[in-house]
Amino acid sequence: MSGEKKIGVIGGGSWATAIIKMLCSNAGSVYWWIRKTETIEYIRKYRHNPSYLSSVELHTDKLHIDSDLKKVIASCDVLIMAVPAAFLAETLKETSPEDFRDKIVYSAIKGIVPGPNLIVGEYFHQHFGLPYENIGVIAGPCHAEEVAMEKLSYLTVASQGAGHAKIVADAISCRYIRTTVSDDIYGTEYSAVLKNVFALASGICHGLGYGDNFQAVLISNSIQEIERFVGAVHPIGRDINSSAYLGDLLVTAYSQFSRNRMFGAMIGKGYSVKMAQLEMNMVAEGYYAVKCIYEINTRYKVDMPITDAVYNILYEKISPAIEIKLLTDKLS
Repeated sequence: MSGEKKIGVIGGGSWATAIIKMLCSNAGSVYWWIRKTETIEYIRKYRHNPSYLSSVELHTDKLHIDSDLKKVIASCDVLIMAVPAAFLAETLKETSPEDFRDKIVYSAIKGIVPGPNLIVGEYFHQHFGLPYENIGVIAGPCHAEEVAMEKLSYLTVASQGAGHAKIVADAISCRYIRTTVSDDIYGTEYSAVLKNVFALASGICHGLGYGDNFQAVLISNSIQEIERFVGAVHPIGRDINSSAYLGDLLVTAYSQFSRNRMFGAMIGKGYSVKMAQLEMNMVAEGYYAVKCIYEINTRYKVDMPITDAVYNILYEKISPAIEIKLLTDKLS
């Protein structure tokens, strides 16, 4: 699997649980940080995560679960971050650059750290001094719920150092998970963030009653918006139609498991942001991401009408019906 490399997962949600399931298919042992001690005790006793993907049986004989974050970090060579981006800084507030010295850190978060408006790789580089060759991204298209059901899924593992990308790719590959390796850490991570914004847009339009014909136009314009933005932020050669970009956008915009699409549909049907958040009881990364992307784009000035529309609906409190009607005249 990963030779002598010890791998740990930081986070206790559905995506963290799905990654643990993948790793346990291959690993001799896996380290897992979960904040709540009662959740850890439940998993050890019943072999299930009580709050997320509760149908998944966990190989507790392979798991070293702990609520001591520094202990888990110290035990591992490779760390996979799977906490929501909005809570990453709070989660890591007691850690220091020394804790991450010589560690390899992968983001499976698909969000931007609010405040500094940094993708996770940039955050670790700037705040913990981690060199970019020790940073990577795990990108879709892949929903945790389908991993739980062991449906065939594909993941892209991106890093500037192909050696450790292959270690992580091999670690999560199994009968129902296939992996490819990429060197585009900026494009895959920003695309993973943006697809959540466009899934919100898709949900809003569904909630307003727009049909499949319009959705096709919306999503085809969305991939163009992703291409323009990642091209401006990190201009390298990339095939935007590959699964890490277009595939991830499609599954997030259309799937019944997409929490961002679900959140958007509630907004389109008239829910307030607070009401939608309370009813879902899950984090829709796109809600936080759209504000960050909007602010980042004041620097790049990329034409992003769909992103602007979602931002106006969620943060400027403009009527979804009015904003989407205005958007329809900007799409082609």
